[in-house]
Amino acid sequence: MVLALVVLALPHGVRAQDASTLMRAQRNANNPNDPFNTNANGSYGSNPYANQDGTGDPNAQDGQTQPQDSTKKERPKRPLESYYFNDSIRALPNFQWNVERDFNDVKVMPIDTTLANWRLDYPFHHKGVGDMSIGSLGQASQPINYFDRPEEFDFTFARPYYVYNYTTENVPFYNVKKPYMNMTYRESGQKRYREEDFGLTLAQNISPTTGFSVDYRSRGTKGKYDWSRVKNHNLALAASHTGKRYSVHAAYINNNIEQRENGGVVGMWAITDTIFEMPSGVPMKLATAEAKNRYRNNSFFVKQAIAIPLQRVTERDFSIADLSAVYIGHTFEYNSWSKVYTDKYATYTNERGERLENGEFKQITDVYYKHWYINPTQTRDSICERRITNRLYIQAQPWNRNGVVGTIDGGVGLDLHTYSQFAMGDYAAGKYGRDKRTSWFVYGGVNGKIRKYVDWGADAKFYPSGYRGGDLSIGANIAFRAFVKGHALILSGNFRQESLTPSYWQQRLFSNHYIWNNNFGKENQTRFEVRFEVPDFGIELAAWQGIFLDRIYYDAESMPKQFDGNLSVTSFYARKDFTIKGLHLNHRVLVQLTSDEVVAPVPLVTAFLSYYYEFWVKRDVLRMQIGLDGRFNTSYYAPGYNPALATFYNQREWKMGNYPYIDAFITAKWKRMRIFLKYQHLNKGLFGNDEYFTVAGYPLNPGMFKIGISWAFYD
Repeated sequence: MVLALVVLALPHGVRAQDASTLMRAQRNANNPNDPFNTNANGSYGSNPYANQDGTGDPNAQDGQTQPQDSTKKERPKRPLESYYFNDSIRALPNFQWNVERDFNDVKVMPIDTTLANWRLDYPFHHKGVGDMSIGSLGQASQPINYFDRPEEFDFTFARPYYVYNYTTENVPFYNVKKPYMNMTYRESGQKRYREEDFGLTLAQNISPTTGFSVDYRSRGTKGKYDWSRVKNHNLALAASHTGKRYSVHAAYINNNIEQRENGGVVGMWAITDTIFEMPSGVPMKLATAEAKNRYRNNSFFVKQAIAIPLQRVTERDFSIADLSAVYIGHTFEYNSWSKVYTDKYATYTNERGERLENGEFKQITDVYYKHWYINPTQTRDSICERRITNRLYIQAQPWNRNGVVGTIDGGVGLDLHTYSQFAMGDYAAGKYGRDKRTSWFVYGGVNGKIRKYVDWGADAKFYPSGYRGGDLSIGANIAFRAFVKGHALILSGNFRQESLTPSYWQQRLFSNHYIWNNNFGKENQTRFEVRFEVPDFGIELAAWQGIFLDRIYYDAESMPKQFDGNLSVTSFYARKDFTIKGLHLNHRVLVQLTSDEVVAPVPLVTAFLSYYYEFWVKRDVLRMQIGLDGRFNTSYYAPGYNPALATFYNQREWKMGNYPYIDAFITAKWKRMRIFLKYQHLNKGLFGNDEYFTVAGYPLNPGMFKIGISWAFYD
């Protein structure tokens, strides 16, 4: 009954997938004393400001009642008076949300303190079948599902680190009844090769509607393989006020990445046909070139809105979400990215570079980069991108925020872009060349709800002039809900049609190893998505169809090219979680088809399977999971990775796949502490074809033992 009420009461701005996530997190919680769980009677807690005597007076001593002024009208306690959150969300002891970039809405989600995904220490394994990765925690990755790959217009060189970076869209805001702190630490391997993950979250509410938070993550590895060390630091400072008539969200973001680059193995044989005593002995292409990428990102945004009710607001109105109203708001964003790539001229030796007719191998000495345009001995390529955005928007709430026509949105904005890089003439002058661009845009949307059964929406964004003049994005979505014996069945669909200007860096680049000056036309794409979910039974089916015209990709030489024609990509995804008492058999399978493997190479089948047994060691005190995770994809021309460009490209030299990668784990939750033990790559050297690559030339970690804890405090 509680699960059905959560779905029925979700506010506008919380999509179907957010509902299922919220329900699953609440269903999987293991400790009834944990503030994130429901109480024994099925409710979500009482007035957090009430004393034991029930008076609700914070100044009263336990067992005592302060005298009341009979001349004053007693006003009921209202812990959170925001139009963003409905009664079910407000009743939760703690929750978090992200803000929508363009519209006056938020996306609500639970604070994850359960065992559900605790075993997945790499964040890109939390969604679908995960990512292809160049190796360890904190390093570059790209979703295997073609339709999950990020295509945001901002700094494209940071896309490989999308899963780690904080952005305007994923900065978390919190509402907590008590001060909340969570500390996480995981490590693995010997000190020399250690992989580390440290996280700290601090959240506190000054009042029921006003709070602030600090989120910090430090992830990286010293490197199992030669010259593969990475440090990935991410910080988000956030503050919010979600009042009855006025709301403001503000955040400062800092992302700092230092990645040593080894260029991958000199040949597949170094992993598949040879056994080295230590992974650090595997020969790499850039191991002596001292190659390194360093990223810096500073970002700040503030978003605010004021409500103007069109009906009289009384003291009985807990929120104006049920009244006609107009919201006027403004958003300011500042986002600055820089990247510096350095290396030195060095050669590498491939002992099996060429196979002769007699079956023997010929040794080949080569250099990773073919061109050294600026300096023949060393490289220091520095590029910067800055964007300043102002948006002014209005949102009309004609009748009810959850009505058939809940909200009508409209806005206008201005983007100021600055791109900086050294060109040939700039080296002599010692100055950056700066290219400034301006774009105007207008956008709008409409959303509604038909009782508890249907959510629908549509949006459009158009750039009438400026740098991105003519860009257009149109989208629509709908979700149908039905309930069978209290279990939700959700069928949703999404459509999007876009015409987009290519990235600035796909058009122009001047560096020591790569120079291009392209005149690409706009990319056009049409995407359809259909999804069916039964959250209570672990069922999820999804299908995507994409038609891309004039698609831009990076070819086998790492050069950007525009495909002259139509590209079609189709994906089918299925998830089914079986539970037999304490035995969990979880399956995720993705099937992908492409009309052109050169432009969009994808594996035919990818699977992520998780089999584990979950049980109480001591009822309501200690709960444990013991099991295996396995990942697999069929053989195909997996993308390569170019260090100088920080870009995945479509290599045509090596096919790889058909290798099962298995992890064994034990996780536990003891009251508010989660414990983590894992042996990664359990089957190393036992079975498989030793092609444990998901990116061409970059082997995944060999066997490694990991340990970690996460501890939540609520006072």
